Amino acid sequence: MTYLMALLMLGLVFGLVAVASNPSPYFAALGLVVVAGLGCGVLVGHGGSFLSLVLFLIYLGGMLVVFAYSAALAAEPFPESWGDRSVVVYVVGYLLVVGLVGGWFWYGWYEASWGTVDELQSFAMVAGDTAGVAMMYSSGGPMLVACAWVLLLTLFVVLELTRGLSRGALRAV
Repeated sequence: MTYLMALLMLGLVFGLVAVASNPSPYFAALGLVVVAGLGCGVLVGHGGSFLSLVLFLIYLGGMLVVFAYSAALAAEPFPESWGDRSVVVYVVGYLLVVGLVGGWFWYGWYEASWGTVDELQSFAMVAGDTAGVAMMYSSGGPMLVACAWVLLLTLFVVLELTRGLSRGALRAV
């Protein structure tokens, strides 16, 4: 389980570097979906299965809005991909920064911090996020409804902006 968590964290860092270094919105939106999936995998490994499910659904809704907006605004016939020279320079630069920061904090990490929630108990009766589910429904319910409302409103705003050449707010002048 520790190797799986290390692999998920490594994929999360590389995915964030891919999102930050790519100027094309198509590949950046794809990278955001991959990063959201890997981040939710890390949360599942640490015992937050319900939280990761809710977070993944919210992220997918947000990424759908971002992708629709970026695909409507950036109509590039040949977008820059991850193999182009400028993108590779940014990737190397970001990985160098991540490596330097990781080397700076290397001695602050301990092996016990990589243990997951249910790995340290032999016969657990409840999962690690049971209390979090009750708290999310009791105190966090209005916030979940507000987040869903904001995502719906954002979707309508993006659809209104990109509705067409003659009716939308973004017109060819």
